[in-house]
Amino acid sequence: MDIESVMRLVRKNIASLAPYSTARDEYKGELGVFLDANENPFENGYNRYPDPRQSALKEILSKIKGVSPKRMFIGNGSDEAIDLCYRIFCEPRVDNAVMIAPSYGMYRVAADINDIEVREVRLGNDFQLPVDELLAACDQNTKLLFLCSPNNPTGNSLPIEQMRWLLECFGGVVVVDEAYIDFASQPSMLSLLDEYKNLIVLQTLSKAYGLAALRLGLAFADEKIMALFANVKYPYNINLAGMEQAAKLLQRNVKEEIELVKSERKRVADSLSAMSCVRRVYPSDANFLLVKVDDAPAMYNRLIEHKVIVRDRSRVPGCENCLRITIGTPEENDRMLNIIASEK
Repeated sequence: MDIESVMRLVRKNIASLAPYSTARDEYKGELGVFLDANENPFENGYNRYPDPRQSALKEILSKIKGVSPKRMFIGNGSDEAIDLCYRIFCEPRVDNAVMIAPSYGMYRVAADINDIEVREVRLGNDFQLPVDELLAACDQNTKLLFLCSPNNPTGNSLPIEQMRWLLECFGGVVVVDEAYIDFASQPSMLSLLDEYKNLIVLQTLSKAYGLAALRLGLAFADEKIMALFANVKYPYNINLAGMEQAAKLLQRNVKEEIELVKSERKRVADSLSAMSCVRRVYPSDANFLLVKVDDAPAMYNRLIEHKVIVRDRSRVPGCENCLRITIGTPEENDRMLNIIASEK
């Protein structure tokens, strides 16, 4: 699909939107005396509005991700980018979105908020990607197809060739959420942005980069799609303190931390697999494990009693009696393992 075909999918009111222009957007050049934005003039480090385009932070991320700043959006968490996908492409009460299940719950929540029909397609055995079923669920009003790889809560990566096939066959926009890609064995889809104009890749700084408290999510796509994201977002969606802290903390080399999480993931998986109360530990490419146990609610409560918090996913279809266990530090992992091992 070429970019002109993708742009025809955009809601008419969004395509013709005259975006809000901030005072700082209207002036290009070196700024001196600020009498344009009705700000408090007394300097305290935060009395001025932040850069609405996050230009400096995008330059830093461009070097890390190997993607032009023009193909990048920085949001208030990935949830803002998910919401913008609906607001840009889906007409309320007319269009629909197709997604895999089980998967990240905010795809449905954001759809419900925007009054968009959701069509969920259950993953196959061992959480395999049901390509034919996904395409069969689509119709002329299906604008978005959400894929999460590695998937949450299952932990498995979706095969790239199957995602490529969906990009080629689906007549809408494919959103691939790569929140956990830094822990995966297969590469990111970012290298396919030139090839597929109907591809939006979501990533986050919350997981591998350890910036969850700053709430910084990323979207990558063709320049024209990213221009729409910039037009529709709220003008100052990222605050100055968050940008400054992110710029500082992104200088850290997180490779050793990522490798430790991956090695701990294997150690924890091996240890859990040997326990009698554990029925299965599913393969994971993320920083967590999906673990089937005899009685997930009881195990969850037992861990809570010992002040260890995991996620009970047993009410999610396809994840019956499953806990989602995040990989912590070696000491935290040992504490969790000892509690489960003591289960009678």
